[in-house]
Amino acid sequence: MPRKILVAVAWPYVNGEPHLGHIAGMNVPADIFARYHRIIGNEVAMVSGSDMHGTPTALKAAEEGVSPEVVATRYHEIWSKALADMSFSYDLYTHTHTDRHVEVAQELFTKLLENGHLVEATQSMPFSETEQRFLSDRFVEGTCPHCAHESARGDQCDNCGRTLDPIDLINIRSKRDGSTPVFKDTTHYMLKLGDFQEKLEKWVTGKDDWRANVRNQTLGMLREGLHDRAITRDIDWGVPVPLGGWESKRIYVWFEAVLGYLSAARAWAEQKGMPDEWKKFWVDPEGESYYFQGKDNVSFHTIMLPSILMGSGDLNLPTDVVANEYLNIGGADFSKSTGNAIWVTDFLSRYEADPLRYYLSSIMPETSDSDFTWEGFHAANNNELVATFGNFVNRVLTITTKNFDNAAPTPGELDDDDKAALAACDTALAEVSKAIDGRRFRDGLRAAMRLARHGNQYIDGKEPWKIVKVDKEAAGTALWVGLNVISTLRTVFYPYLPTSADKIHSMLFQNSDTLADGWNRREIARGAPIQNPERLFTKLDDSIIEEENVRLASE
Repeated sequence: MPRKILVAVAWPYVNGEPHLGHIAGMNVPADIFARYHRIIGNEVAMVSGSDMHGTPTALKAAEEGVSPEVVATRYHEIWSKALADMSFSYDLYTHTHTDRHVEVAQELFTKLLENGHLVEATQSMPFSETEQRFLSDRFVEGTCPHCAHESARGDQCDNCGRTLDPIDLINIRSKRDGSTPVFKDTTHYMLKLGDFQEKLEKWVTGKDDWRANVRNQTLGMLREGLHDRAITRDIDWGVPVPLGGWESKRIYVWFEAVLGYLSAARAWAEQKGMPDEWKKFWVDPEGESYYFQGKDNVSFHTIMLPSILMGSGDLNLPTDVVANEYLNIGGADFSKSTGNAIWVTDFLSRYEADPLRYYLSSIMPETSDSDFTWEGFHAANNNELVATFGNFVNRVLTITTKNFDNAAPTPGELDDDDKAALAACDTALAEVSKAIDGRRFRDGLRAAMRLARHGNQYIDGKEPWKIVKVDKEAAGTALWVGLNVISTLRTVFYPYLPTSADKIHSMLFQNSDTLADGWNRREIARGAPIQNPERLFTKLDDSIIEEENVRLASE
């Protein structure tokens, strides 16, 4: 029976363009996972969207002197196009400024209130005397009390990952004008996280298949004990609190943003004309959900979201929170605010998406931070995609179309080398499958590339370009085997390089498509038409390394 797989991808703040650090940590692994599960026949919904109500968007709007909605809509459109240009296969990429999302966020707020998990409390919050207003979490920064990081935000420290309240910050200051705010009392609803302490401990302790960084960070926070956390805030941008007398406040963005996965799934089901389809992933006990995040978002998906789901009803908890470490550039963090970044749109104006998907997959920061370099991208493209994968496909197809009238040869009896090459196909299918399903995407990519190397070694040993002149059947046998290796490469690379996989498919097969063929070695029919080879990858000139490094340094 097909599994029901929800692929839930982190919701970006739309206060700037996407950079490679964003997509390496969440979009690339999520898309690999979703494409794999679709091709093996599982039911998949891959959803996400833009976090329109994040304070960074409000900050950007204040800087520009426009409304937050103007900024959020502008960058949502940029993000949507960039993600599509990377061939990320979202079933729905939406945003949080929709009627459906507001309805879902208010619905769960109300359920938590009815179930006794929300309580009113008076908080001391930072108030700007220069602007005469309360400052939300990301309108302030200061020194983290846990790790002494000097640029911690009012809701979280990106250095150590701890969740914070503004009053925790040492030497707090306004990000708007640098002034020191005073603290004044204000009333908010608090989520009683302590209500879920015991259930969360039991749940997380049993997650032996989670990545160590995710499990350890979560257990560390649970050992310290959970405290009530504000679920409303003093701001006029966001989801209204569904209660009379609270018109000047909004539901806290951390709460409503993590519910975007649920509202997006419901919107997706409605768009399909099957409004209950979302329940396969959220209500059905057989449903599975995988949340793809950066390491700075772990607690929101292993503590906050599960607490909301536990407290509001019988909704499925995450099966796994697949959190990557950071992708750096030149040893420093990718950063929208400092401009230390390679922007996705700019990258795609000069290079194709599949080579980027390949390189980011090969250096994916699964267990530790990794570094993007132009030298590394150049080498991955030229030495691996062009010289190994592309070269093998081109050689086999060129020799076949030239010597066998654009048709697959009829093989003779297979020898041990022939059988070993076909066995390598089956091994690759099994190894890549196991790795991707286990969320070990770098291992899966390496297994796929091993098959390409095996194919090159096989063809080098058989030398069909030579023997075709004296023994056409032997040459035809080698080429037929080679075509079957290419057919398998098309399949195992499909989750990683979908455009290239589909190009291969169009050269080998006249019907169906890569996805419809499923996860198997589709055998090449004797005499089947073979198209002339189409270029898969473009070799990059050595000069691009210096050019791109100069461009990066000048930005």
